[in-house]
Amino acid sequence: MGNGTRRKSVRQTRYSAVDADPDTLTETKSLFSKIWTYAKPSNGDWCIPEPNVSLKYPASVHSNLETLKTSLNAVKNQLSDKNVQVWHQHTNSTNRAGKVMNAVRSVANAEICTQAWCKFYEILGTFDLIPGQVLQNGELNTVHLCEAPGAFISALNHYIKTSEKTRYVDWSWAANTLNPYHEANGGGTTIADDRLIANTLPWWFFGSDNTGNIMIQQHLLELQAFVANMSRVDLVTADGSFDCQENPDEQEALVASLHYCEVTAALLLLTPGGSFVLKMFTLYEHSSVCLLYLLSCCFHSVHVFKPATSKAGNSEVYVVCLNFEAKETVRPLLSKLIRNYGPNLAHLALFPNTVIPDTFMKQHEDMCSYFHKLQVETISENLRLFEKISPQQRQRLDHIRDYVAQEYLQRFEVMDFGLMNFVKLTPACCSVSAGRPLGQKKQTGSFNERRELQTLSWRERIHKSCHAVGVQRHLSEPAGAGCILQGPLINCQVASWYIIVGAALPAVRNSPFCEVELLNHLNEALDSAQTLDWTGVSPCASCHAVCPGSVLSDVAGLCASGVHTDQQRRQCLVFGSCTVWEPFQSLGDFDLTFCAEPSFPQTGALLLHDGEPSYQQEMLNCVVVSLQRLRSGDSLLLPLFSALTRVAAAVVLCLHMSFRLVSFRCPSPTSTVGAVLLCIDFCPEAAVEILPVLKEVQTQIAQHLQEESDTGISHRQVLQFVPIEELLTHGVTQFLCSVNSEIIHQKLHLLISLRFELIVSFSLQNEASQH
Repeated sequence: MGNGTRRKSVRQTRYSAVDADPDTLTETKSLFSKIWTYAKPSNGDWCIPEPNVSLKYPASVHSNLETLKTSLNAVKNQLSDKNVQVWHQHTNSTNRAGKVMNAVRSVANAEICTQAWCKFYEILGTFDLIPGQVLQNGELNTVHLCEAPGAFISALNHYIKTSEKTRYVDWSWAANTLNPYHEANGGGTTIADDRLIANTLPWWFFGSDNTGNIMIQQHLLELQAFVANMSRVDLVTADGSFDCQENPDEQEALVASLHYCEVTAALLLLTPGGSFVLKMFTLYEHSSVCLLYLLSCCFHSVHVFKPATSKAGNSEVYVVCLNFEAKETVRPLLSKLIRNYGPNLAHLALFPNTVIPDTFMKQHEDMCSYFHKLQVETISENLRLFEKISPQQRQRLDHIRDYVAQEYLQRFEVMDFGLMNFVKLTPACCSVSAGRPLGQKKQTGSFNERRELQTLSWRERIHKSCHAVGVQRHLSEPAGAGCILQGPLINCQVASWYIIVGAALPAVRNSPFCEVELLNHLNEALDSAQTLDWTGVSPCASCHAVCPGSVLSDVAGLCASGVHTDQQRRQCLVFGSCTVWEPFQSLGDFDLTFCAEPSFPQTGALLLHDGEPSYQQEMLNCVVVSLQRLRSGDSLLLPLFSALTRVAAAVVLCLHMSFRLVSFRCPSPTSTVGAVLLCIDFCPEAAVEILPVLKEVQTQIAQHLQEESDTGISHRQVLQFVPIEELLTHGVTQFLCSVNSEIIHQKLHLLISLRFELIVSFSLQNEASQH
């Protein structure tokens, strides 16, 4: 308490020096008061329509709302030629609440202090989200949908721990989001930032298929079971959205089904008296009209709120619903929503226009006009200031921004609290996040330039991307020479490992061990090269060639650094073609022993990733054979497709546990092999514990492969057998990111070179035919 009091006084000293003139006070007050509340009539005119009229008719078009939509899009279209990075920098500098987040970070020691943290903390300070019975009973239960990276959870935790009325509340929570570790979840919809998730995994619901997709009907019912231990659910938040940056004019329609699913989940989970917070955008479509009407019928009060910390020029608003009072009356409609639950839920009108009262429509249109006016005024002001901003205007803006930051801290009583109050009570996140490619897809250029970019070929897009230099460079030295895992790793808890089976991977679109944009480039390249026979691709003549002899020399050099007291000759087990390695049958103190390399399935030969179960089975076979045959001090050379999936990453971790040193080299691409793992100085102690796990994984993969063979359809596969927390620590993440980056850069480099050679060859053939 002493430290907390001291830090609070520092905050007040630092931020109480900004004086406010009347204009600043007026503008600041309006900034924190962007709220529209639906006034429910006392005569009971607003009531939930009968289920037999729901999801039966096409959506209506509301002319007044359509006019607002057209007007807003016309204003936003003026931004289409603006460079997005330059524009964002400008709007950040004009954003009245632009200094709030840094102020909170400076004084509050807030966990995962993002813009979302500030917005939800503002919502908590503006509305009585925590029901009164919670304060009486001392127990709070919350569920958070589409929650990654976890800022709402973090903000709620901070609020509970620092607020006098909630400090001693016993809080339980559960969360859902698209699983950042499921490799089929696309980068445009999946948030990779797992600082909180990785350290609180038991509280996160990803469903029986491990994707975390809340728009799957089975997941909705499973989520209800997941939180069944909660005696009641007092608060549900839903912060979901999609990447709509390529079609921003239709953002509302694109996310409509997601919003319907979030609302259905909230109505299913909440107990009477509970609260619900839903992020939405513009509210012009009939789908939004129906949704807001349903919520107005189900809750005592519904507010549409634009937080001060939500950039005033965007369409984002939060629908805050207080005191759920329709648990029984909504049940028949809820049953129908559950039966039709899924990504197409909003394709038909939830209600026909005839059952929505005029009194509601009038308020809804007034609300839309109110927020339309605010957004258009902000965009127009930003356009004016973008052309020219005077020193006086800049000084005025800076003064308001300072005052708003001060007002936020004081209005919402933002206080510091100790590390022991964090949601996660372990500093493991520091090692988990180190080296991770956490960034989302980054917007560059103007909207018009990005739209034009979509018309280009994958090669042209690479040339214009931030990866162009890495892809186009010729290798001058062996890739992987400086990348080493020092082992054997001894602090893994093998007894706690478990197997996760989930939705099969049609492709690897996301990986914790690779930058998403780089992986996207590879998938695009392979999608357009359906007829490519990779075994016929020649190495680039200008790149450094990594031949078998140089790889074996590296093995000898790495082995020499070890200490060996016995005199017996050691073995180097090589999985590879004898014709490639045969000239090197002896290597110093080593005898080379050859085994067939993992075969690459024909169906996945063009995918160039390790998501194929048949390939994973082959890879596991190689590792099991190695751990059984090798003796202390022996070494291993294992070809690797790539290491993008959790299964491949777990195999590398097992090798890290079993060898003194693990490195890699990228050989000349005479096959689909992406890299060769150099595993030096075998330590058999770990193998005894690992082998039973690997054999069980083999058995389960074999079962799913047999099911696929019998039915011709692949629905499920083994996704993980080492806890993701283990895979994201111990230095394995950085190693795998390096391996995958080198593999993908080389593959793209050769695919581009191959295309160039084909163009030249085709041109020469045309010239010859003309002559």
